[in-house]
Amino acid sequence: MSAVPGTPALVVGVDVGGTFTDLFVLDEASGQARIVKVPSTRGEEALGFLNGIAQVTAADGSHAAQAIATIVHGTTVGTNALLERKIARTGIITTRGFRDVLEMRRRDRPQTWGLRGNYTPVVPRALRLEVDERVLADGRLHTPVDLAQVKAQAQALLAAGCEAVCIFFIHGYANPANERAAAEVVRALWPNPHVTVASEVLPEIREFERCSTATLNAALQPVVGSYLQRLEADLRTQGFGGELLIVQSNGGVMSRQTACDVPVRTALSGPAAGVMACAEIARASGFPNVITGDMGGTSFDVSLIAEGQAALAAQTAIEFGLVVRSPMIQIETIGAGGGSIASVYAGGLLQVGPESAGSVPGPACYGRGNTRPTVTDANVLLGRIAADRPLGGGLLQALDATRAEDAIRTHVAEPLGLEVLAAAEAILTVANARMAGAIRVVSIERGHDPRAFAYMPFGGGGGLHVCAMMREVGVTTGIVPRYPGVTSALGCVMADMRHDAVQTLNLSLADVDWDSLRQRVESLAQACQTRLDSAGVRFEGVHDSISLDMLYMGQTHTLQVTVTRGQLNAAGVQTAFEAAYRQAFGRVLQGPAIRVMNLRYARIGRRPRFDLAVLAPQGEGSTRPVGVQRVYHQGRWWDAQRYARLDLPVGAQLPGPAILEQADTTVWLDPGFNARVDSLGNLRVERKA
Repeated sequence: MSAVPGTPALVVGVDVGGTFTDLFVLDEASGQARIVKVPSTRGEEALGFLNGIAQVTAADGSHAAQAIATIVHGTTVGTNALLERKIARTGIITTRGFRDVLEMRRRDRPQTWGLRGNYTPVVPRALRLEVDERVLADGRLHTPVDLAQVKAQAQALLAAGCEAVCIFFIHGYANPANERAAAEVVRALWPNPHVTVASEVLPEIREFERCSTATLNAALQPVVGSYLQRLEADLRTQGFGGELLIVQSNGGVMSRQTACDVPVRTALSGPAAGVMACAEIARASGFPNVITGDMGGTSFDVSLIAEGQAALAAQTAIEFGLVVRSPMIQIETIGAGGGSIASVYAGGLLQVGPESAGSVPGPACYGRGNTRPTVTDANVLLGRIAADRPLGGGLLQALDATRAEDAIRTHVAEPLGLEVLAAAEAILTVANARMAGAIRVVSIERGHDPRAFAYMPFGGGGGLHVCAMMREVGVTTGIVPRYPGVTSALGCVMADMRHDAVQTLNLSLADVDWDSLRQRVESLAQACQTRLDSAGVRFEGVHDSISLDMLYMGQTHTLQVTVTRGQLNAAGVQTAFEAAYRQAFGRVLQGPAIRVMNLRYARIGRRPRFDLAVLAPQGEGSTRPVGVQRVYHQGRWWDAQRYARLDLPVGAQLPGPAILEQADTTVWLDPGFNARVDSLGNLRVERKA
């Protein structure tokens, strides 16, 4: 990557977390990189974002943002809005008789075996209005839409105070004519652009998933759209003249306008950028197979990368009943972060999480009023985090180990009859077991042997538990990135631009019109290319991916089969399906007909490559310890050497026990483990021979 002299040269990745807003800044002219951390401002995310940008430009010797060429933003605004139900008042116009699709879901329950459970749909029944229209499952138009009814219902929703509307008709994926006609009428009278058409967002079979995705998109348009428009306006006021790109849940990026149009694609996009960064770092380090673990203040997010590629899921649930069907990085999340609260049940069982102290008031050692112990409190009491060293490079005050000890003694040690240090270790043991369980879910339960993978922790707390995870799961190599605490921001800088599209076919393999299918592929390619072009971003190249959702007749769950253009014929697709089916299930079936449910297409614009050598240590560095830290581990005290990690040169080798400190995280190296700084500045962790 190189910049033309005299042009803006900074590329900034911004990840807004619950506690900190992290920025990774790459100067394309000099090849230098740096990190910036500022406190997040919950509810006013743009303020923390702009504070970080101000620090970037001040460090660059400028008082404005003219030096920045591109800002890539990973935002949790949409996810938080859904979780907290702080969304726009939204209405639905739907086919008569189908107003309750959103509420009936799949007739599932919050707990599979539970007798009770509550669910409140994002759109109340009074705002789900019906009109006469009907399209049959094969796409034939049975009843043209009554446009007079559509107009009347849209006016009723406006009178009820709706800010956004979703148009969802049954089988609109098979023939969108009625939805399009209704949309034309609604858009003519709706006072803002917040009109979502289900067939435009998700032209795919499965009515509840299509309704849910389109409705959530409508509900998020005013929230995410106003946030991004306000953010871009503030940046322009400061003199920013470059491109603002937004990370989406599939690990790619999109333009600000696309994010405003389809904000549902930003849902759960926060961890996606970090996973993509880990995939790139692992490939460059010679490890195409890696399991990632993002440990923040509230959660632990795990993903698996096989053969250099992160797994994509077709859909996910933000919480019960809030289903988003859109390609997204496959991530397993549990409530086990640094702020996860430890408590003892009446039966004497120690539990860690999912309840979290969050960033406010935070762990007991923060001294902000919380008196209940957390994972961070246990790490402080045991000496793994030096209490006299502020977190976040000085953004949080020195920690209070006495408060941590009091909290653990009162809420864990005394109820369990343990010494306070043993209780602190018990907290970490339970937390580690829960995190190891999440790793097994994405590996063993999906047919992968974790021992064949490296483990890459990131996030503010990942480095403290790297050796424990390796020991629990049997992984032989750990890779701690150069900047673990800002890996998601780094992923923003590295991410390519990507757009996905889907169309339902719902045909037997023998009935597919292959010429028509190839024309559909080209049509999707043109539509996705238009999206790429609209961003105004320079690409080094463009490539695409074609896949088909397939199954045997009588089955309900599909298998995604990747194919090339040359395989788009009956023999080629059958061969690809049988190979994928055999790999997934160990056999193929003889007799049942093969069906093709959906065509999926992705177009990826490759942004200029990020040279990971930029992160490597420069110069001779220093392996001299900066002190000794007393650490309690496995029932005894150890004298652990403390190192300034970023001062360590390439090739430096360190035996455990040791503590490696940097502004964005702390790494705890257990006794019995060694660490080595590789050529990219990563810390390679292995068991001692």
